[in-house]
Parts: sequence; structure tokens; C-alpha cells
Amino acid sequence: MEAAIVVSVSMGVMNPVLEKLAPLMGDKYKKVKGLEEKVSSLKRELSYMNSVLEKMEQDADKLDQQDKIWRKDVIEMSYDIEDYIDDFIHHFGEDGDKVGMGILQKAYRYLRTFKDRHRLVNQFQEIENQVMQVSKRRKRYKLDQCISITTPVIVDPRLSAFYKESASLVGIDTQKEELVKWVMDEGQQLKVVSIVGFGGLGKTTLANEVYREVSGKFDCKAFVSISQKPDMRMILNSVLKQLGLQTYSYACGEKDLIDDLCGHLQEKRYFIVVDDLWDIQAWNTIGCVFPKNNLRSRVMITTRDEDVARACYDNHGCIHNMRRLSEQDSRKLFFNRIFGSEEDACPSQFEVVSCEILKKCGGLPLAIITVASILACHQNHKILKEHWEQHTKLKELWEYIQKCLATNEFEKESALKDMINILDLSYKYLPHHLKACFLYLGSYPEDHEISRVELVRRWVAEGFVSISKEWDVWDVAESYFNELVNRSMIQPVYEDHFGIEELVGCRVHDMMLDLIRSKCEEYNFVSVVHGLQAMGKVQDNVRRLSVDLSGGEDATMPEPATGHLSKVRSLAISRGSKWKPPLVEFKFLRVLFLQLSFPEQETARDLTAISQLSHVKYLKIEGMYNGYEDSVMLPAKISGLRQLQTLEIIDIPVSNIPSDIVDLPCLSHLDLTSHENPCLPDGIGKMKWLRTLSCLSLRKSTPENIKGISELTNLAELNLNCKREESGCVPTATWMAALSYSLEKLSNLKCLLLWSSRDAFCADAMSSFSPPFRNIEKLYLRALTLPRVPRWISDLRSLRALDLGVKEITCEDVVVIIGTLPVLARLHLRIPGVPAERIVIGSTVFTVLKWFGFDCDGASCITFEAGAMPNLRNLLLRINPREWDNATPVGMEHLSSLKEIYVVSVLSGNRDSISEADPEPLLKVFQEAADALPSRPAFGSHRSWIRPEEEE
Repeated sequence: MEAAIVVSVSMGVMNPVLEKLAPLMGDKYKKVKGLEEKVSSLKRELSYMNSVLEKMEQDADKLDQQDKIWRKDVIEMSYDIEDYIDDFIHHFGEDGDKVGMGILQKAYRYLRTFKDRHRLVNQFQEIENQVMQVSKRRKRYKLDQCISITTPVIVDPRLSAFYKESASLVGIDTQKEELVKWVMDEGQQLKVVSIVGFGGLGKTTLANEVYREVSGKFDCKAFVSISQKPDMRMILNSVLKQLGLQTYSYACGEKDLIDDLCGHLQEKRYFIVVDDLWDIQAWNTIGCVFPKNNLRSRVMITTRDEDVARACYDNHGCIHNMRRLSEQDSRKLFFNRIFGSEEDACPSQFEVVSCEILKKCGGLPLAIITVASILACHQNHKILKEHWEQHTKLKELWEYIQKCLATNEFEKESALKDMINILDLSYKYLPHHLKACFLYLGSYPEDHEISRVELVRRWVAEGFVSISKEWDVWDVAESYFNELVNRSMIQPVYEDHFGIEELVGCRVHDMMLDLIRSKCEEYNFVSVVHGLQAMGKVQDNVRRLSVDLSGGEDATMPEPATGHLSKVRSLAISRGSKWKPPLVEFKFLRVLFLQLSFPEQETARDLTAISQLSHVKYLKIEGMYNGYEDSVMLPAKISGLRQLQTLEIIDIPVSNIPSDIVDLPCLSHLDLTSHENPCLPDGIGKMKWLRTLSCLSLRKSTPENIKGISELTNLAELNLNCKREESGCVPTATWMAALSYSLEKLSNLKCLLLWSSRDAFCADAMSSFSPPFRNIEKLYLRALTLPRVPRWISDLRSLRALDLGVKEITCEDVVVIIGTLPVLARLHLRIPGVPAERIVIGSTVFTVLKWFGFDCDGASCITFEAGAMPNLRNLLLRINPREWDNATPVGMEHLSSLKEIYVVSVLSGNRDSISEADPEPLLKVFQEAADALPSRPAFGSHRSWIRPEEEE
């Protein structure tokens, strides 16, 4: 078991070294005497070592101490070799890409770098000697099969329903009913309900289900996770955000946040869930938020500690001890995960062994899901029933898994040990290529929702993702994420974004994270420290460092010692750093993540030292509850960052964009999301590798640079801001023509978003537009208004989401052009005034639509016939009450799946001149209509003001 962990680490270390050695034998380095021979020998020897490391996994439990020492030496040596290679390439190729260099300049450069090149070649000799010494410690190498990439893996289609239904509902319905009854009783006093039980029982799942069912019946609601080392300011800000209140800067103290929250909740009936509460001290802080207002307010906590539950208890509360799953529910959960159903799914030959497995899982949902996922990834029940040989192999696997499980049936005192044993087993059965990716999750804070996009980009930057001739490296990285989801090593986070369900990220169960962290610490894979002063205690050979500051460090504290951390290649500083890390000391950084918080006296953070990080591949800077005046200062030039793949600056303005950013040859993802959006850089057409270009200003940019987008033929996601209010903007017709020109060249687009905070611009040119992006999935033209629904929309057969504004519309436009799109799940139509003809929706169109938004003053101009939109769950209507035709859409009773109707009252003019009563008749009519529908949808509303200068 232990050896398997280190093999995974080797996969994350050795593969990048082997990939970097190959180019050193190319033409560019032939003039370096003796280099090719040394590199060839080194590559051959390291390949043998890599094969031995892979083969070790087959006999992981049989390794002796000598093998383990040799293995550790190889891993540490591999890190050093990669640093040497990067240093060599940086010095040798510093000016190598400059064109137009004359003979005298080349001669001068040769003489100037002669000593460096001679020194570096000698270092390769030292490396070779070191490798040979390590090699001699083993007498024999045996080649093993290398990893190959076939077709990228998709998420098991059963998992979405499984996590929404099976994992949520199996075996907890009775417990949920009990808790709902307690939460919704008639007692006026504040009640605290505690759910108690050890890890893996499903406390969070149960709390989530109760929250989903009853939270809509309270004035205010929020759900927060605490963790073992809570950052109370971040937690309190999360509650503020969920309540729709202004969040605070990290410079503010906890008392300010508590006072604001308590004051807001004083006259409200609220329901707050506090998940994963570890100690009484944390409760003493967050408990101050909840006023005892005698309005039937409720607080629910989950905890492993009975003492914590009792500390939260008062005379009006209750404590619920979490129960294990019954034998029947355990069986249902187990077979649902493996076969997709319980009934008639398991072949008779597996009945006995499955009973033994479930007995050893002891009714713990986490244990059952983990073991079932190991088997599900080796399982194909169709093959199982058709081929006896495959059947026999799978039965042997099931029996082996059963034997590996502990035999003490999860008694309370040994439950933790048994659960860790099962999690360890699931790790052992991970393929080679997933293990380093999985251990990397240890660099994220506890209870953190990890972004899928961020994670796969960091994996690629770390060199964990195998390069394939058949598949793009980013697609392979996505495949790795999907495999971890399918194996239940991570808990998927799905987001329903206006009808489009997306896998946006993951969470790591705290017990799984404990296992990951222990392995990372033991094998020096990732080091996690809490607080600045702890950095001085970190070993000097640490390679990946995650610093969790939890907002607790003060800008006046002495600078931590960092000189011993020069070998760090991944640095993540999270939860509100006021500290300014000396970046020049981290010269081998590949990954840099900074989550910034600004002291009161500082409004700009100087990050110009980034220009010296010549090896960095991933760079993300994120603001944390900062003011609008805060910003970061980037270096004037960054062309030295030749390996940079990702540059993200999120929720914090950039005071400048480096003028030579267009010269970065590897940049694939550029995202500058903040309330201020810079213009497109000059020469943007040179950024051929870009796949993501997000949140730059279209109207600030020159027509030449807008046309330059046409050269970015690898773009998959394009997100541009078209805000009207900016000064110095080019005329609408000019930038619109340039944009149309560029879009006609982008055949690989999967997502196009053009947005504006105000009214849309006329885009007549887009009607005759001929888009090449036939595989686009999301098309949000929020900033544009077209004359009619363009015919080319009907060619977008992969389109899942469409936001479209038109001046005129006919029934044919809606039914024939849009209604027949086969996978359209979200549609938002914007129409000024009232259409000239009625729009009739029948039963044969919009068959998969889940979310429909309709901006039109003539609500009655749309008719739903029997069987219309059978999957529609959400209906949004945006209406000006002064122009409203005093009617609702016809036939809403035919929307059989409708769950919510939401009306936005669009009020034109200054707020002072608008009566609060203006929308009341409108809202009353729609409330009554919603109440009368058979599906009994929920009804919601809000007001939206448009100032006169915003109108067309």
C-alpha cells in the first residue's frame, strides 16, 4: 500500500524530466560540445529507472527497506535534474529566439555565455555520475508497460443522478423527516438542531437535504462549512454574501461582520446551517451572529464531537445522532453505483461476495460508495453477462477487495481506522497517471470547492498530464478529472446555470483529505503550513508549498524566512494574504497562486518581480473582498516567461497589461475578470495558442486589434465586454464590423459571450453573418440586438444555451429556427415592445428546454399548447408594468414540469419618480396565476430600474 503512494509521486516527477531531455538532443543544442551524448545516456538510464518505479506498484506490499530508500533517492534526484535542465535552457536560450542578430552580435553572445555553457555542461556530467551511482544500487532493471492515452474519459452519465438522488436520499428519508419536523415546528424561540456522528455517515448530506426542503420558507438562509482551522472572517463574509449583503474587506475585524449580520437578522426569520463544526471555540464566535428574536428561526449544525453538540444545545434545541444505513439501504446504494439500479442488476455469482463486502462496510455511505466505485470502474455488466472469462476475472477482483477489507464490522471505536483502510484501498487501485493528480488535491484548503478549470490547468503546469499525439493536453487533463469523479475519489460539484447543468468542480471529503495530507507529508509531495511563521519550519527540500493564512497574519509581523525554499516549484498562498512574498527567491516556480487581501493603507500590490520567474507556467492572482480602488501592478514586460500557459487575474483590477504579453509562445488561457476590463493588447493576432480569452473590453480596443482575434483559431472560449459608458470608445459600426470579421474565422469556439451592463447594441451585420463554429455549445449575445432571428442559428446543432435579442420576431423564427435545436436547454429571448404576431409553442419543439427567459411587455403574445416544453422547470418574464398588456402567457397550465415562475418588473426613470406600487398589479396577477397551476410552481419577483440615459 505504502509503495503505491510513492510510485504515484514518481509519475509526477519522472515524466516531465524525460520529456525535457528529448529537446536537448535537437539541432538547437548541437553546438554545445558533448551535450548530446551525455543527455542520451542520461535519458536512457532514467527511462529504465522509471520502468522500475512503475513495476514496483505490482509488488507494492513486498518492498523491503532498501527498495524504499532507493525509490526516495530517485524521486529527489529527479526533482534536482529537472531544475538543472530548466536552468540550462533558460541560460542557453535567453537570447536564442531573437531574430535579426548580426554576426558580431552572435559572436559577442557566444563569448559572453561561454563560461555559463561550460559550467552547465559540467553539471550534466555531475548529474550523470549521480544517476549512475543510484543505478548501481540495483543490479537489474525490468521494463514495464508505459502509460498510453486512448480516448479521453467522460463522466459516468449515471453519476449526476446518483449524487443528486441515490447518494442524497438512500437511507436518510426517515431521518430527514424527523429533522424537518423539528425545524418546522411552531416553537417561536430560536432552536439549534445538532446532527452528530463520526466521519463517513452522511451528516452533510442529511443537512443538505433538510436545507433544500425547508430553506425557501424562511426570510433568510445560508449554508457554510467551518473546517478544523476555520477562517472566521471568510465564513462570516460567506454568510453575508448568501444573504445578499455587502461583503467586508479582510482589513475589517470579526466584530464588524458579526454586528452587521446580527443586525440584519434581528427582525428576520432565518435558517442557517453550520456544517462540520469541530470545536466549541468556533461555535462561540459564529453563535454570536444568531439573535434570539422569537420569530421561529433555526440553526442546524453538523459535528463529529458530542461535546460540541451539547455546547450548542439549549432548552429549545435537539440533538440527532446519525444512524447507519440498514442492510437493505446499503445494498441499494451499492448496486445503484455499480449497475445503475438495484433490481435484477447483480448476477447471482456475486451475491455472496457482495454481502460480505457490505457487511464489512458497516452501513457507512462513504465506505459503500468508495468500494462500489472501485468495482464500477472495472465493471461492464453487459460484458459480464456475455463473456465467462471476463466474468471470472471480475469475480476474482470482488473477492480480493473483500479480503482486503477489515473484519471488525465497523465498531464505533475502530470505525475511523476501518474507513481509512477502505480509502487507502481505493488509492491503491488508481492507475499510475492519476495518482500524482490525486495527491495534488492536498494543496487546497479543507472544505474548499475546487474549480475544475483551475485544477486541470495546474495539473498541466505541474507536468502530471501525459502528452498524446491523438489528443490535446487540456482534453487529457479533463479526462483525468472525470476519471477521479467516476472512481468517487472526489465529490463532484454540479451547478445548474439557468438550465445548463455543468460539472464545475469538486470537493474532497475531509477523511479523504486527511489520507492525502498524510501521504503528501510522508513523501514530500506537498507541504501545507498554516500561518507565515510556520514557513520557517518547512524543510529545505520541499517542492510544493501551500500556505493557508486564514486571514490571521498581520502586515506588521516580521517577514518569514524563505531563503531555504529556493527549490519550491509550486507556491499557493490562500485566504487573504497581506504578505508580499519575495518572488525572486523562488526561481524554479512552475505554479504560483496568490489570494490577496489589502491592508487599509495599501491599494496597489506591486507584482513586477513576476517577470523574473522564467519557469512559471501557471499564474493566478485573486482578490478577496477588496475595494474597487485596489489593484495589482504587473511588470511592464514579461516576454521572459516563455513557458507561461495560464494567466488569470480574478476580482481585482490590473493597473497595466505588459506590452509584450502577445509574445508569450505558450499562453493558452488569459482571463482578467474584474469590474474594470482592459483593452485588447496590440498585436493580439500573434497569440496563436490561446484557447481562452476572457473579460477584455471590446469597445476600448482598436479595430485592428479586434480584427486580430481572427488569427486566434484555437480559441474555444471568448468572453468580451461591450460596456457603453467607457470613454474613448470606437464607433459601434466600426467595432461591430471588425468583430463580425473575426468571428467568421473562429471555427473551434465552444462558448461565445458578448455582454454589457446596459442596453444592447444594434447588430444588423450579424444577420448575414456566416459562423464557422458549428459545434458551439453556448452563445450569449447579451450585448447585441439583431433585426430578426438569423437563419444560421438552426445550423448550431450542439447549442445548449442561447441568449438572443431581436427587434422583430415571428412564430416561425421561434418554432422553426430555434425550437428544433436538439439539445437546447436554456433560451433567453429579448424583444422590445410587443411582437406583431402570436408565438405558439407546440409539443414537437423545445423538447429538452429547462429554462426559458422572455423579455417582452406583451406577456399574452405567447401561447403554450398541450405538451409544450415538457421539461421546462423555470420561466422568467421581464416586463415593464407601465407597458404591460394586463395578461399572462396563455396555456401555462400545459407546462407540466414547471417549478418556478419569476417576474422582473422593469421600471424606467429615476427611482425617486417611480412609485413602489407601480409593479403591484403585475405581481398580483402572476402570483394568482402561479397558485392556480397544477404543478404549483414557486413564485418570485424583484424590481429592476433603468435610468433614462440607458434607454435606446
